[in-house]
Amino acid sequence: MAKVIMVQGTMSNVGKSLLCAGLCRIFRRDGLKTAPFKSQNMALNSFITADGLEMGRAQVMQAEAAMIRPDVRMNPILLKPESETGSQVIVRGEVTGRYSAKEYFAMKKQLIPVILEAYRSLADEYDMIVIEGAGSPAEINLKTNDIVNMGLAEMVDAPVLLVGDIDRGGVFAQLVGTVDLLEKKERDRIKGLIINKFRGDVSLLDPGIRMLEELAGIPVMGVIPYLHISIDDEDSLSGRLEHSAGPGKIDIAVLRLPHISNFTDFNPFEQIPGVSLRYVADVRQLGQPDLIILPGTKNTMYDLRWLRTCGLEAALKKANSGGTPVLGICGGYQMLGEWLEDPEGVEEGGCMRGIGLLKVRTVFQTAKTRKQVRGSFRETGLERLFPSLRDLTYEGYEIHMGITTAEGTEEAKGTEGAEKAGRAERTERAEGAGRETGMPGKTAGSYVHGLFDSAGTAGAIVRDLAAAKGLDLGEIKTQDARLFRESQYEILAQEIRTHLDMDAVYRIIQ
Repeated sequence: MAKVIMVQGTMSNVGKSLLCAGLCRIFRRDGLKTAPFKSQNMALNSFITADGLEMGRAQVMQAEAAMIRPDVRMNPILLKPESETGSQVIVRGEVTGRYSAKEYFAMKKQLIPVILEAYRSLADEYDMIVIEGAGSPAEINLKTNDIVNMGLAEMVDAPVLLVGDIDRGGVFAQLVGTVDLLEKKERDRIKGLIINKFRGDVSLLDPGIRMLEELAGIPVMGVIPYLHISIDDEDSLSGRLEHSAGPGKIDIAVLRLPHISNFTDFNPFEQIPGVSLRYVADVRQLGQPDLIILPGTKNTMYDLRWLRTCGLEAALKKANSGGTPVLGICGGYQMLGEWLEDPEGVEEGGCMRGIGLLKVRTVFQTAKTRKQVRGSFRETGLERLFPSLRDLTYEGYEIHMGITTAEGTEEAKGTEGAEKAGRAERTERAEGAGRETGMPGKTAGSYVHGLFDSAGTAGAIVRDLAAAKGLDLGEIKTQDARLFRESQYEILAQEIRTHLDMDAVYRIIQ
């Protein structure tokens, strides 16, 4: 049976996901076969495994850090919010239904066998399990049915490290307040405190650390500096979405939809010098970008209505008619078509007029498309928008609840390969044709997430955007996204090993 350590936080976004990833890489480098685990994840950033199952990207990232393949057992329950009070609930990688928060709270205990089955099967195969909690263990209104923080720690007998975020202020109150709100048996599980995201001279913290240890009765095991690590974030709390720097030589604007999902698709552009990647939620922020991207969304019809009411749809169409290319990914691709039809009430029911820049229509269906894909850009419409993609290939995955068909056809344009488990399908879901309402050849869409991760893809797009402006950016060196992430995991692990008392961590897990 594997050894185990659990990382919990004083609140959301204190850095639990990255700390777990760093620990996964450290344990792996120290010779322990390690797997991540999070019993319940709430996020709109998700991934499709090789066997066509859906899981949160945070555990995919941690699996990469542990140098293993993502496995849906690492995240047996995934909640994808569809509204302020309801979510799509995914269990063992499969959609089970849509539930209100109250309905899900009532059914949580029924999911304990699923959680324990997933955990125990991983524990039988691995030497070390690194568990990530969710939110805060001190959410006393939710403790009755807790299956992700102290409730889970008790079920699997896991020692806990509690993390606070000093960058957001009040870290001593965060940590002491959280500890004080716990029951004695829960406090006894916390073996160490961690102060995360520190900037400045750590010696200035010494008096506060001594008082913190006296008040909490728990040792501070590390002060982790604010790390500028570029690794996939878990959810919409990501600082990336708040990026407000001015336009670069090449300016890419991603429309920040209310239910934006898988925004990590666009991270590779951030690594290219001279490129600004901005998330825009207001017409006044749009400016005159060189490329507008409509990203994925968990609620296509709602977010399209939002685009209309806030004026971004009109601004997008005006920019496109003036020659600005527009690219839609997944839900963004669906929006760019002529019609959205929802006969089964998957989203809101009824029909809705699309933006009308692509000659396609989408019909929502209850069955979710989940598959890994690969292919050549030459077979898509994207190479017409970006000619430098013509000789490149891509790998990625599809995850959507609609079927999009080209105008006047029975089936969506493209080919589909074998659906055997473990084999990536070769499929193409792209349209390159513009419409009279837009700029011919300046609009395209694709269902494939991860298009820009392959080596050279993001650079090829930037090169074409620069050429359209008459700019010469010189040689654009882009690293394969997977190799880049590997370098980031190594930096992360080294920083954590330097600033966290790993000898104490090993004593805890013994």
